[in-house]
Amino acid sequence: MEPIVIIGLSFLTIVLWFWAIIDIVKSRFKNQTMNTVWLLIVLFFPILGSIIYLLLRKKYTTKEVRKFQPNFKRAK
Repeated sequence: MEPIVIIGLSFLTIVLWFWAIIDIVKSRFKNQTMNTVWLLIVLFFPILGSIIYLLLRKKYTTKEVRKFQPNFKRAK
């Protein structure tokens, strides 16, 4: 193979890997343990894990808006 092709594929692999990791960290999962499971899968199997995660992420994540309801009242 040409060196430029190898460098290009390596760069695309690294971008895909970081994109999947950042998306896992930012996403809200229906089950919090799935966050850790997907992160481990992507870390141990960078190419295949990233592709599978990006294809299946809609099944495991939720679009529900996070509710921020702080309680500043202190109990007396």
